[in-house]
Amino acid sequence: MKLKKTKILITGCAGFIGFHVCKKFLEKNYVVYGLDNINKYYDINLKKKRIKKLKKFKKFKLFKIDLSNKTQLKKIFKNYSFSKVINLAAQAGVRYSLINPESYVKSNLIGFFNLIELSKTHKIKHFIYASTSSVYGMNNKQPLSEKDAVDHPIQFYAATKRSNELIAHSYSHLFNLPTTGLRFFTVYGPWGRPDMMIIKFISSFFKKRTFKLYNYGNHVRDFTYIGDVVEILQKLLKKNKSLHVNDVLNICSNKPINLKKIISFLIKEN
Repeated sequence: MKLKKTKILITGCAGFIGFHVCKKFLEKNYVVYGLDNINKYYDINLKKKRIKKLKKFKKFKLFKIDLSNKTQLKKIFKNYSFSKVINLAAQAGVRYSLINPESYVKSNLIGFFNLIELSKTHKIKHFIYASTSSVYGMNNKQPLSEKDAVDHPIQFYAATKRSNELIAHSYSHLFNLPTTGLRFFTVYGPWGRPDMMIIKFISSFFKKRTFKLYNYGNHVRDFTYIGDVVEILQKLLKKNKSLHVNDVLNICSNKPINLKKIISFLIKEN
């Protein structure tokens, strides 16, 4: 099978990262099946606009379902032939997990299990999934390494993502399912999520609203451009002898920046 004819299931296709991954792969002539529940965590209109752009491609098909609905998910796997699965669907947001933890269980745990179990059953060749840099907890060492301990996540969101890594590890070991987890570090770029720091600041700036900067802006973040994320995912789809059957990779620039510096730059540019 030629790479350009590879059929891929990409979950979270209406989300920020999922949209960009789908769009790039469609431009590269992949057959893309997108899945998203299009929930109300943030502006649905933004998600619909992303989907509208993807629907312009003839090789794109949308499934509007929730990963927790195993019955519907089974039908999709039965009726369509995927060789690769990229799971970018998840309930995101650290602070939101404090007020609505159930949604994280439903999406990040039950949904993830349904997807990886069906991937095993249908002998998917590569199962790639989104994790997060939040699994490192309060580890302030720079740069962070995949070899660093991730046994003490400090948010429920991070705990669900670490659970994903452990589940994937066990499936790789038990069923020889190739899995790759991606620990994303603060992804930014066009069509970004409105709950992310950069977008929130820009929005507050133009609407002349107060912007809440936590910890006086003393946080340090490793920002990763969405274009780099897409390029990395493209490379991961190819056969790569350097990858192990259950790798977890940091996806970052490896150049952490203080938030106050980012804000100063944004003010200067605007």
